[in-house]
Amino acid sequence: MDLDAFNELLTPRGIRALAEAEELRSAGPVAAATRLRRSYDAALTSAALTQAELRERAREKFGPDAGVMYFTPHGLEQATRTEVARHRARRLTAREPGAPRVLDVCCGIGGDTIALARAGCVVDAVDVDPLTVAVARANVEALGLGVRVTVRLADAATVSPEGYDVLFADPARRTSRGRTFDPMAYSPPWPVVLDLVSRSARACLKVAPGIPYEFIPPDAEAEWVSFKGEVKEASLWTGGPWPDAEGTEPEERPEPGPADGGAGGGAEGPTGGPRVRRATLLPGGQSLTATGARALTGPVGRYLYEPDGAAIRAHLVGEVAELVAGRLPDPMIAYITGDVPIDTPWAARYEVQDVLAFSLKRLRSILRERQIGNVTIKKRASALDIERLRADLRLSGDKSAVIILTRIMDKPSVLICHPSPPA
Repeated sequence: MDLDAFNELLTPRGIRALAEAEELRSAGPVAAATRLRRSYDAALTSAALTQAELRERAREKFGPDAGVMYFTPHGLEQATRTEVARHRARRLTAREPGAPRVLDVCCGIGGDTIALARAGCVVDAVDVDPLTVAVARANVEALGLGVRVTVRLADAATVSPEGYDVLFADPARRTSRGRTFDPMAYSPPWPVVLDLVSRSARACLKVAPGIPYEFIPPDAEAEWVSFKGEVKEASLWTGGPWPDAEGTEPEERPEPGPADGGAGGGAEGPTGGPRVRRATLLPGGQSLTATGARALTGPVGRYLYEPDGAAIRAHLVGEVAELVAGRLPDPMIAYITGDVPIDTPWAARYEVQDVLAFSLKRLRSILRERQIGNVTIKKRASALDIERLRADLRLSGDKSAVIILTRIMDKPSVLICHPSPPA
């Protein structure tokens, strides 16, 4: 879809075509296209069908708003889920009450722009792509937020953040070859983003959750956000302190120690990084920050806790272990074990039935004896392919179990578990 085709969608004729395309979705793409071509040209038919499909896909992120919004494929993929954008906007306005002026660079289709405006901010949103700007502008108008938002075409590298209360930046994380995890390949690149931050009174940067710690400014707060157990993104907050969404300001990060939590599955603490590390769970809104808690290492007990990914990314495994009175079976791996069932939103809990040195033959034999034919397989620090293992187990039976592949004190191990109900 090009800019001309999108602009045609905004005309009365285009609005009719889109409404018809949405009604025809259930008929299938070929039948829908055939019907629409009786009244509209090929370009408008294609644009309307594409937009109808994108709106349907967008409902997961945007809920009812998706029914009146406009999207591009890449814009929808990078757009922030409504619940996450709303959380971030609440944090921003808790620090900047009233009607703070926000410069939103790389605004994309306007997901964060919309949340900021609804939270009371006055937003100047810019993007370098003309089609994306047109889509964002149409979304702002469709949701009745035009009085608070200006959307314009501009290169982020050329804007001046000095005249705003807060800079918000969401650099694109896609290249011609697909998604990139290297901040130097962001658009704009990381040095340009940091230059904007250096000239801002306060800033919030949306980044990928796997951003290497060495790219995080040392005076920033880094917040990892999980939605229904899945880590969605990270935000870097500068010019703080920044209160949480309820207005509580965080404490300064203590010096980390071993077993302070580790990104990517480890439990070794960071050696540097941001001033404050925070994990947030949505939709509940629970927040956890670093306290310097240091988990001990010990044998596997009756229960195994799997920390939420946001806590792992934020190096808060030690803090989660403290919440459940637990210890680490291995100091480098982010599984926690304990002897009593303690409920926490920060970890899933399993009751341990067996702890074995890994042996395919022995594991298969035990599962057969117990008539376990359905398994959920989890792994951390294991090179085994889950689907290959599932096939090799040749499962049969009507019972279920959770199989956890890991290393315990550098030895390949497997735990046979069952989900533990709330205490």
